[in-house]
Amino acid sequence: MLQGFTSSTVKTRDGIDIHVTTGGKGRPLLLLHGYPETHVMWHKIAPRLTQRFAVVMPDLRGYGDSAKPRGDERHALYSKRTMAQDQIDVMSALGFSRFQVVAHDRGARVLHRLALDHSDAVERAVMLDIAPTAAMYARSSREFSTAYFHWFFLIQPFDLPERLIGAEPDYWIDRLRGAFAGGSGVFTDDAMAEYRRCFRDPATIHATCEDYRASATIDLEHDAADAAKRVQCPLLILWGAKGVVGRLFDPLALWREKAIDVRGHALPCGHFLPEEAPEETLAALNDFLVP
Repeated sequence: MLQGFTSSTVKTRDGIDIHVTTGGKGRPLLLLHGYPETHVMWHKIAPRLTQRFAVVMPDLRGYGDSAKPRGDERHALYSKRTMAQDQIDVMSALGFSRFQVVAHDRGARVLHRLALDHSDAVERAVMLDIAPTAAMYARSSREFSTAYFHWFFLIQPFDLPERLIGAEPDYWIDRLRGAFAGGSGVFTDDAMAEYRRCFRDPATIHATCEDYRASATIDLEHDAADAAKRVQCPLLILWGAKGVVGRLFDPLALWREKAIDVRGHALPCGHFLPEEAPEETLAALNDFLVP
């Protein structure tokens, strides 16, 4: 799926091994994946992005082939602040102090914190199919809770979700992807095999639950403390016209409360933009990113 790319491991300042896949030449472009995926989610657009950029695709801590430390009581090891620092460490190890970022789902939540905590590092930011975490929780409704049931399931105390997902991880992956995709036949067999492989590891299941637990606890604390801060770099918001985010929220209005320069639009797909609508996603990125 990613022929011509190189894989390596970068050790962060707190000793966490991050699996990184790189390719291409030019200005650095960091791609961050979402749940329940890995860097492989970029396989339909990354090869063409390498024609203009030095593409860096890590597996977030807890995902894919990156390290999966056991969670702590405050879920700090999976706070978006900690996961954002991972990305600074990765890019620094590769020789990049300033870069552009495209991020989907959980990765986009890491990007939000990255842009707040390390504004000098992020030149331009693209967030795919999210509204701000605190806003989504605050505006929760029956319809949202039904559609995004996993938000409330995964934050339950250890080890309830871990045991239930672990009983049949392939079913969990297949059910989630079917629920949030805008149609059938979206995902390649190779990509699905990779996502299933990773979720068969109990450590991945636990780590990804910790990611969600952090978002409902320590991440909200950090967001509240930084309520007055705004993302300083240009921000592009893209979402799926067939998805939950655009149907239940106003992504542009909500992000304009969090950033000073916001633009964006919907694409004709569900939640998984780079896999469902690769051509439209690539066109939007090429229009916005600076080569």
